[in-house]
This record gives sequence, C-alpha cells and structure tokens, in this order.
Amino acid sequence: MENGKKNIWKPIAIISLCILLIVSTCYGLGVGYKNNTESSQTQEISAEVLSLWNDEAVAKKELTEYIEAVTKEGSADFIPVENRIAVFDLDGTLACETDPVYFDHCILKYRILDDPAYKDKASDFEKEVAADIVKWIETGESPDDLMVRHGQAVASAFSGLTPEEFEKYVSDYAKTEAPGYNNMTRAEAFYKPMLEVVDLLEQNDFTVYVVSGTDRFIVRGLVAASPLDLPANQIIGSDESMVAPDQGDTDGLDYVFDADDQLVMGGEFIVKNLDMNKVTVIQQEIGVQPVLAFGNSGSDFSMAQYALNDNPYKAKAFMLCCDDTERENGNLEKAEKMVKSCEENGYTAISMKNDWKTIYGENVTRK
Repeated sequence: MENGKKNIWKPIAIISLCILLIVSTCYGLGVGYKNNTESSQTQEISAEVLSLWNDEAVAKKELTEYIEAVTKEGSADFIPVENRIAVFDLDGTLACETDPVYFDHCILKYRILDDPAYKDKASDFEKEVAADIVKWIETGESPDDLMVRHGQAVASAFSGLTPEEFEKYVSDYAKTEAPGYNNMTRAEAFYKPMLEVVDLLEQNDFTVYVVSGTDRFIVRGLVAASPLDLPANQIIGSDESMVAPDQGDTDGLDYVFDADDQLVMGGEFIVKNLDMNKVTVIQQEIGVQPVLAFGNSGSDFSMAQYALNDNPYKAKAFMLCCDDTERENGNLEKAEKMVKSCEENGYTAISMKNDWKTIYGENVTRK
C-alpha cells in the first residue's frame, strides 16, 4: 500500500513541476500576464501618438506629458474624468481659417449672391453685407463692424429653415471644392495633426467642445460633413433666434408649442461668440471650467485665460501660429505676433510650419 501511494504521487509531482516551470517561463516573458500585456499595448500606442507631428515639436512634448500626468491614477496632477474638459476654437485652430475668407462668410456670400433659390429674395441689407465680403476678398480689408452685421445677415438669410434644413444646406455647400487648394473640399479642410489631438484627448477620457465665433448651426453642418467626429451637443457657436412658424410676434412665454408645430430659424441675431462671450457661454453650457484650451487669435485669449486662471487642476493653453505660407494661407506678421503673445501670457505656441509633417494630407496642394 505504501508503494502504491508513492507510485501515484510521483507522476503528479512531475506534472506539477512541469506546470510550475511553464508558468514561471511565461511570467518572465510577459506571456498571458494582463498587466504586462497592457503595458506592451500602451508602449505600442505611445509610439504612434501624434504621428503627424514632428518629434522635436515642443507643443507635442508638452501635450503628451500633460495628458500622462493628469490621467495617471495617484499622480499629484490627476484630473477626474468629469473635469477633463478641452475647448477648441474652430477657424484657424481645427480647420482652414481663410479660403479666401472665413467659411461662414463664404457660405453667406453664396446664399445671397449665387444661390438660385434665394438670391432674388435677398434684402438690401443682406446684399450690402455680401458686397462687403466681396470687397474683403478682393482687397483684404473688411469693415470693423462686419462681424456683427454678418451675424445679422446669416440670421435673416436662413430664416424659416428648420435646424435640419439649415445644417443640410451647410453640409452640401461644404462638399464643394476648396477654391484655394487642389484635391480638397471645404469639408475636408481640417488640420490632420489637430484631428490627432482630438482623438488622443478622447482616448484619454477628455470631453472635447468646439467653441466658435461661427454660427452654431453652420458649425454643426460643417462638422457633420467633415472628418471631425463630434456630437451636436459639443458644438457651441454664435446664436440666432428660433421660433415656431405660427408663433408670429407672440412672446415665447405666451405661446405653447403644439403637436402641429416645428422649430425654425427665427431671423434675429443674438450674440457673436468671440472674446469674453466665449467665457460666458462655456460656463452657461458646459458648467465646468476647462483644463485645456486651443485657439489661434486674440479672440481666443479670454477662453485661454479662463482655463488657466484659478483652476484647481493643472491647465494649459495652446495657440496655433499661421506661419506656413506654402501648405496653408499663412501670415508671417500675424504668426510672429502670436508667438510673442504666447510668451507673454504663458501659452504654448504651435507652429504649423515647423511642428507638423502635413496639414491636409500629402496629396493636397495650394493652387
């Protein structure tokens, strides 16, 4: 009986030893071990992060180090997911700013002067605004009050359309060829390196908002046709009134939206979302102080300062400098001023020329 037990346990001991050796070997190689597998994946992803940015770009280094610091559990700079809010300007920050002028000015000019369904209905005021846009295109100069008058003209020229009709109109126009470039539509005129930034932030549980001076519904229509994948409730812009068609002059407090109603653009301009207005609308609509801000002009400085001032979390602001005159419609004088402003205010400058391997893709060239 004693010998029988020994005969039974001997093969079991040998098998156990073999299993132990196999497990130990696999552990040492990192095979089948969850944490090691995750670490390997992280290293692989990290090697590809912001691949369209030059490795020596200061902005790339600062942004990736920032994200690592604020998303690492136990880090002194850790930011809870609900506070990881990033705000981006649109024109000149995420997308082409001038081709030949702002997208929202181009579409208004088309609506008033070229759209066969509307040009004969355009008011004298709208035609005056369109004429100023044409003058801006031809001379490079625009009246100081054009931004507000443009907002008023957008509101009236698209009055009566439902939000869906307005956004579709914009998306259809955005699919036309970008006039200053080969092999690109207006909807495709988004900076590929900045799209990488948005993707990287979202992968690290940041919520990304567009906070633009362009009309909210124009931004929605443009984004819907573009490679930027953001929901409508994360898009903020200049605003106009909205009404029910049968509402007339009745105040909203005295009118009840009923089963036969629909919502349409009301024709009244409300606010141009630039400068301090960006700070106000961020608080009103998001309700959380952003920790990251991206812009490209002085009209974005208030938004940047709002992110940096008295923030309980580590915060940063980045400003794009339009210094590429070969691949983009650069303006060296404006770019130099922006670099100086970044130095004075503690923002990080992004050089389109020096920091990016491409802007719109290698097949896209300026005419």
